[in-house]
Amino acid sequence: MNVINYWTEIPRFETEEDEARFWSENRLDIRLMNGSLLKADRESTTVTLRMDPRMLARIKRLARMRYLNYQSMIKQWLSERLEKENS
Repeated sequence: MNVINYWTEIPRFETEEDEARFWSENRLDIRLMNGSLLKADRESTTVTLRMDPRMLARIKRLARMRYLNYQSMIKQWLSERLEKENS
């Protein structure tokens, strides 16, 4: 099993099958994962966002149905949209 030491060693995958094949033969170095988690905490910034209370209630309901924190779900949505915009 190959150990991935740098994020740049992970290729872009054309299909889910390609990704599954890659991860069946490779694994992340634990230091890479831990370093990424610690870095995310240090670079976190608080943002204030005003929104319609009904919209927020709907978002919170969706998050509860998915067993997620609503703020985490919003960050996930924003991240996914950024990826889509960049591709």
